[in-house]
Amino acid sequence: MNGADFVNCYADAERAEAYSKLEFARTYYLAYRDLPAIFGDHVRGKTAIDFGCGTGRSTRFLQKCGFDAVGIDISEQMVAKARQIDPGGDYRLIKDGDFSQFRAVSYSMVLCAFTFDNIAGVKKKIALFRRLGNLLNPEGRIVNLVSAPEIYVNEWASFSTKDFPENRSARSGDVVSIITTDYSDRRPVEDILCTDESYQEIYREACLQTVATYKPLATGREPYDWVSETRIAPWVIYVLKSVSSTTGSTNPR
Repeated sequence: MNGADFVNCYADAERAEAYSKLEFARTYYLAYRDLPAIFGDHVRGKTAIDFGCGTGRSTRFLQKCGFDAVGIDISEQMVAKARQIDPGGDYRLIKDGDFSQFRAVSYSMVLCAFTFDNIAGVKKKIALFRRLGNLLNPEGRIVNLVSAPEIYVNEWASFSTKDFPENRSARSGDVVSIITTDYSDRRPVEDILCTDESYQEIYREACLQTVATYKPLATGREPYDWVSETRIAPWVIYVLKSVSSTTGSTNPR
């Protein structure tokens, strides 16, 4: 299925309830394990926007890392659940792509934790990244945590894809399916496949430059029954900075 037919499955009350119970465990543990060190290496300052905060798990994670974090999302159900879980947190419902309530050139970091897995269309991705880049202060960074293409064709401690052989023929921009086994809602999740090559082109077009790329693997010493995680990285973490339009298309690394 092409991304043009994509409908975001997270705008759903039942999904929001199930998603709110996810923990930083198993395959998800690898997504978050290295983030504090990455923040320490690349981020200067403590003002952060959690773009696509969902039920607030990543926003609360940022708070524990010492950030003054604002969680934003376009899903009314997700934001409502985030506020219920964390009444003292700052969670805001926004219109799609509308960051006008936030001051430009002001934030130390924008975290996108799995958000771009659920955004279809290259042009839309470019427009969003460009607008997010405009929120960064001169030393600001975007940290973009995404699913690696390999996650959709292997089995994992937290995910199953064996029922979706069509994933193997998917190209960048196509819809792919995956089941999260860590919560009660076993309906397939539909994501948009995006390769590293596609992301790099998107970043260039959005006047962003890749500062660092991380592909977290399990060591085998963790208290989880790994499936593929010690051999194949399920996630990719990009650290990005804003560059001028005159230099944004050159030397992305």
